[in-house]
Amino acid sequence: MNQAVIETDFPGLDLIKRGKVRDIYDLGEHLLMVATDRISAFDVVMPDPVPDKGKILTRISMFWFREMESIVTNHVISDRVEDFPEICAPYADTLRSRSMLVKKAVPLEIECVVRGYISGSGWKSYRGNSTICGIRLPGGMKESDKLPKPLFTPSTKANMGEHDENIDVETTAEIIGRPLAEKVRALSLAIYEKGADIAAAKGIIIADTKFEFGLVDGELILIDEVLTPDSSRFWPRSSYKPGGSQKSFDKQYVRDYLLSLDWNRTPPGPRLPGEVIQNTRSKYLEALHLIVGDDHTI
Repeated sequence: MNQAVIETDFPGLDLIKRGKVRDIYDLGEHLLMVATDRISAFDVVMPDPVPDKGKILTRISMFWFREMESIVTNHVISDRVEDFPEICAPYADTLRSRSMLVKKAVPLEIECVVRGYISGSGWKSYRGNSTICGIRLPGGMKESDKLPKPLFTPSTKANMGEHDENIDVETTAEIIGRPLAEKVRALSLAIYEKGADIAAAKGIIIADTKFEFGLVDGELILIDEVLTPDSSRFWPRSSYKPGGSQKSFDKQYVRDYLLSLDWNRTPPGPRLPGEVIQNTRSKYLEALHLIVGDDHTI
């Protein structure tokens, strides 16, 4: 196991944002996006990292960015450190396998969530009034049931430490405009459906996921990360059984641990035991190996 990267500090590079997982640097014409090993849950960054998590997320995202190029353009210029500007060279060892040189895009002010199965906040909403984001569903559904068809259920994009809120399609149109709202809905569903088919053949159910889009010179492109264990619920097909929560390859394991504690889901997050960290890393690695088919050491 490699030493964890909790945060980066590159003298001479302009750090413009430190998100829940990614540190972003302005390189002038482009951005440098670095995936650290930080892990968040309930929109709170935990004090303990998961070693190699940033490398795993980057490798999985790169796989999906390539797979989805037939559907939508993305922001990636290169994930090879050798292609980065010379100013990055002193930090090559840290950047390797966990960073991308990307286009500068103006992010949309929404998260594009797609649900193929009923779980999480969707299950909570359904239990209340048989709807998710204003979309009425058949009665009698069970937790983790497959939905009649995938749903586009966007949310607001909260600041660090705040919580995203589910919104309906009309509110989405008010925020970003109806033509753009309709376009991201169609793209989100198309990406999810292709990803779900590919993952199913590899033994994974993608229960739900979220995408981010941005604009570059008026063109809508896919940005950030794609279909990773951080942004999605991955369930093993072999043990799938509706009627309750499922085994997973994602950070639901961390959420379940935190829910067992007397913690109010506000910063600071509690320390994670070594066993939880190691098991989380193992789950992420399993997702990587199943999806990408890469058995090499991280």
